[in-house]
Order: sequence, then structure tokens, then C-alpha cells
Amino acid sequence: MSPEAFLKLPQPVRFLLLGGLAAAINWLVRFPLSLVLPFPAAVFVAYLIGMSAGFTLYRAYVFPNSARPVAAQATLFLIVNAIGAVIVMAVSLVLLDHLLPAIGWRFLPEALAHGTAIGVGAVANFFGHKYLSFRAAPERAENLT
Repeated sequence: MSPEAFLKLPQPVRFLLLGGLAAAINWLVRFPLSLVLPFPAAVFVAYLIGMSAGFTLYRAYVFPNSARPVAAQATLFLIVNAIGAVIVMAVSLVLLDHLLPAIGWRFLPEALAHGTAIGVGAVANFFGHKYLSFRAAPERAENLT
């Protein structure tokens, strides 16, 4: 599919597809990172890598017409993703340390905990990016007298 054809897809579809790609990058890079880092640190670094991919992809293909300056987009994107990182970390650790052991889950618990947490974080990020990071700046009313 060409970039032009991709841009004709509805915005939520583009967000989901590219968010899925960024999430896949996030999830996949955690595996090699876990070889050299503790699980929480690997989740955090993987999140940063996925977040960088997401900003680039969302800016180019999901919200290409945002009127906000790039610096404002990046700042808001970082704020939204910082909140998302807390959500992903909290959900990952609650699942890994409490919920999965409580139900006796033993098959790839870190992968399941992290993958589930990424999904929860994606929902929060969608709303944050749609209404904050890439929202078109409101037009200023002229001569309101």
C-alpha cells in the first residue's frame, strides 16, 4: 500500500495500525533487552524505543495536519507517553507479581504481562494523542469586541 493510499484510511484505523507497529517494536525489543537488564528496566527501555517509533509514525501518517509546532507536539507526546509508561509499568508488574501467580499462570508470564500492559497503555495513549499531542491548535478569534 502506498503512503498516499494509507493516508486515505480513516484516522482511527491508521492510529491502530501504526500503534500496533510501535507496540510490536516495543514488545519485541524487550526480549533482547531482558538478556542484559532486569525486567522493569527492559520494559522501560523498550517503551522508549516504541514511543520514538510511534511519534515518528503518528506525526507523518496519523496526524499530518496538526497545526501545533513540532516542539509542542513532542512535548505533549512525551507527557502523554510518560503517563502511558507509568500505566504500562504498573499493569506489567501487577500482572507479573500478583494476578498471574494467583491464577497459576506459568507460560511466558513476562511476555503476557508486558503485552497486556501495552494494550492497556495504548487505549490511554490514543485519547491523549488525539486530544492533546496532535490536536489542531484552536483558531484564534479576531477582533472579539
